[in-house]
Amino acid sequence: STMEETDREAVATAVQRVAGMLQRPDQLDKVEQYRRREARKKASVEARLKVQTFFLVVLLSCIYCLYFDSGVVLSVIFLLAFFSVPEIVRETHDLIERGELLHAHRKLMDLECSRDNLMYEQYRMDSKNTHDMNLIHTYFGDMQKLSEELAKQLWMVVQRSLVTVRRDPTLLVSVVRIIEREEKIDRRMLDRKKQTGFIPPGRPKSWKEKMFNILERTVSTRIEGTQADTRESDKMWLVRHLEIIRKYVLDDLLVAKTLLDQCFPPHYDIFNRLLNMYHQALATRMQELAAEDLEANEIVSLLTWVLNTYTSAEMMGNSELSPEVDVNSLDPLISQNVVDQLLSKYMSTLTSNIIGWLRKALETDKKDWIKETEPEADQDGYYQTTLPAIVFQMFEQNLQVAAQINEDLKAKVLILCLQQMNSFLTRYKDEAQLYKEDHLKNRQYPQCYVQYMIAVINNCQTFKESIISLKRKYLKSDMEDVLSISHTNMDATLDIIAKEGCSSLLDEVFMDLEPHLNELMTKKWLMGSNAVGTICVTVEDYFNDFAKIKKPYKKTMTLEAHRRVVVEYIRAIMLKRISFKNAEERKEGAERMIKEAEQFRFLFKKLAAGSGEDTEGLCDIIEAIAEVIKLTDPSLLYLEVSTLVSKYPDIRDDHIAALLTVRGDASRDMKQTIIETLDQGPSQPNPNYVPIFKEITVPTLTVPKLLK
Repeated sequence: STMEETDREAVATAVQRVAGMLQRPDQLDKVEQYRRREARKKASVEARLKVQTFFLVVLLSCIYCLYFDSGVVLSVIFLLAFFSVPEIVRETHDLIERGELLHAHRKLMDLECSRDNLMYEQYRMDSKNTHDMNLIHTYFGDMQKLSEELAKQLWMVVQRSLVTVRRDPTLLVSVVRIIEREEKIDRRMLDRKKQTGFIPPGRPKSWKEKMFNILERTVSTRIEGTQADTRESDKMWLVRHLEIIRKYVLDDLLVAKTLLDQCFPPHYDIFNRLLNMYHQALATRMQELAAEDLEANEIVSLLTWVLNTYTSAEMMGNSELSPEVDVNSLDPLISQNVVDQLLSKYMSTLTSNIIGWLRKALETDKKDWIKETEPEADQDGYYQTTLPAIVFQMFEQNLQVAAQINEDLKAKVLILCLQQMNSFLTRYKDEAQLYKEDHLKNRQYPQCYVQYMIAVINNCQTFKESIISLKRKYLKSDMEDVLSISHTNMDATLDIIAKEGCSSLLDEVFMDLEPHLNELMTKKWLMGSNAVGTICVTVEDYFNDFAKIKKPYKKTMTLEAHRRVVVEYIRAIMLKRISFKNAEERKEGAERMIKEAEQFRFLFKKLAAGSGEDTEGLCDIIEAIAEVIKLTDPSLLYLEVSTLVSKYPDIRDDHIAALLTVRGDASRDMKQTIIETLDQGPSQPNPNYVPIFKEITVPTLTVPKLLK
């Protein structure tokens, strides 16, 4: 029979092939290898035969069905195309390689349609026959790889969509069309599943959802990838990072609005979806940054960007993004709680920074005080140091930085600055006092003590003006009350520093005047010493330096110097170092006193030039005392003394007694009578008179003096 002949031919062919394989002895070793190879070939042929047999059966059954069921004709057409599947797969692969995505997708759809309909027919005929279903799946296996390959190309275009849309918008449109086709097929397959329970493998593909996921990942990567530097490599790392983010996001959204929107169907709402993605990615990034251990200036950079830059015209508030982007409806990038934590951290860091800066500024200033060169002068020639400028420049910078964030922070920083200023001025006062004390230990050192003390005094005025200026610039009127107390305190401290400074400078003058003041009202003085001339020259010399003191303090200094000279002169009289022997000596002494009063008057008029101060009255006291001493008629002495007392009511009995002792011709009884009678007299002092006698003590007679 034919079957037997076929078997014989097969055996003969097999023997021939085996003989060909085993021609040499060494080939015997490979028998097992040959056996395995032939077994594989046999299995492959059997599988192919099985599939072909299966499809032949299906084809025959379909042809058979033609006579009874016209609906199966779809199946027949696909089955006729079925045997060219490997060729179509190759063609589709080539189209994908060449970037002809729409054409490639069309072929892929045809292939998938053939497979899906075959599977559906098999499902209808015998839904439990998984073996035959797997045979179809295996035959179309390469088609699944094609789908993945095409998807990979699509996602590459989607990832670069903001670049592609500028260079090749047609490519992006093709990708969107492919996704839309797949969405349509997904919907159809899901509908059929509801009706029949059948859905092909790999459905739904959900390519639209995948596309949005890819876009979301791309946006996140774009935001994260903008940090080029770290704090170690660049102190401005955060500012740069935030600026690059601002630029990228604005550029991307403008492109999305003007170009990308046109490449997608309206129901994709692509611009708003992208806007939301960017907002979410930014919120995530800002929260990450807020959680880092940021420095004070970095906190400011971050908060300024989050609270202001993000919604400004430089970013989301850009006019070209409106009306689609409404900054008022954007959620905050970081929560108020996180903002508050950052602000709290900023304030505590700033507080310690300001304390440190102020301490350092004062230490630097103190180093200048001991220099051997004079301090610098301002444009009006007043001595100063750089301390007020450094302090207020620092305050200004921090206030300007705070103002970038919001008004509330600016107010807090202003309060902080002024509070710290208050503490700082107390330290400044203490340091100025120590400076004076150190100088008194050795008056030759520091060399420019007077000039630097003047600078300290002038700084007080600069500080006062700077505080007013700072408040005017940064303080809202409703906060004035909060700061008025600290302002009053600062002004009071500054006045104390300036007053003590002026006082210490006058101490310098009077320490130099001491030997000359000791000569007054002595025999040497009466004989014609030039003590007062030397006093005037010394005072004038000091006041050449004091001209570098700013006006309010210089005026006080001149008045105080004038007053102290007069007080010391009267003190010299009250010390009773001389007692005139006769009328001639009294006349000579009194005239010398009047002449010297005139010298003082001339000197202080010169020093007070332009200040409009009337200081004449002080020298008048010396002249009034001289008149009592000069009087030749003792009977008029009571009248002269009573005139003196009515003018200067703070004169005490011991002053009058001392004055009469210096005069040298009043008996103890006369002194007592005059003093007792004076106690009842009325006083008519000048309303501008500032008591000076109360400062002057009169020495009482001691035993050693009596023994002399």
